[in-house]
Amino acid sequence: MKVSAEVCPLCDGTGWKSVSQNGDRRVTRCDCRLKARAQSLLEAARIPKRYEHCELSSFTTDFPGAHPSLAMAHIAVSRFAQEYDPGDGTGLLLIGKIGTGKTHLGVGILKELILTRGIGCLFYDYRELLKEIQNSYNASVQTTELDVLRPVFDAEVLFLDELGAVKPSEWVWDTVSLILNTRYNNNRTTIITTNFEDQPAGGVNNSMSAARSAVREETLGDRIGERMRSRLHEMCRIIKLDGLDFRQKFRSANFR
Repeated sequence: MKVSAEVCPLCDGTGWKSVSQNGDRRVTRCDCRLKARAQSLLEAARIPKRYEHCELSSFTTDFPGAHPSLAMAHIAVSRFAQEYDPGDGTGLLLIGKIGTGKTHLGVGILKELILTRGIGCLFYDYRELLKEIQNSYNASVQTTELDVLRPVFDAEVLFLDELGAVKPSEWVWDTVSLILNTRYNNNRTTIITTNFEDQPAGGVNNSMSAARSAVREETLGDRIGERMRSRLHEMCRIIKLDGLDFRQKFRSANFR
């Protein structure tokens, strides 16, 4: 038995509904079409299944008892989503150790912009993006470098997760430079997360001893180069998240 498709009672399937404004009747897009567009944009955003549940509203419950900086970061990120201006182009750089909730907040922004504003967004893990670009050089693959990069360049809001997670090389630096500079020049908003401290390449300061320098942790400047680190400061507001790795914390708690 063939079941007919459900027809929206507000617009009778036309996609337009009648509304009254100041005594006048006019038509506007029906909620059913807006929801359908939002769902289409959500699917096109490439948000991984692991993070599909992430919402800005659930951040405080998913990270209970967190460091105060996480609460401040949540407030700042929520305000960014609420006040988002497509013509501004200013993005966010979320800096923090593994497990502090950076990706949760980034995905929360994307979902908020998609579902409430109908804004096109795109999620990319930094490592996967570079791998896809490298794979496009394989003659047996029917994909060009431009095929991979075009949506990255054009997305109104790009979320680039784990910046700096790939060992730096000239090719990596050139590719990061191309992506960030293209989006900067086109006034596109970019949201970025990184586990590396926002410090210059080669160390925090020139007075660092040789012994300390030898064992120091790598910085964002080391991983993406000083030129691109400077560009990020022009493109993004910086938000720092402190605290413990919550995944490790809860994993340890389960074994007590």
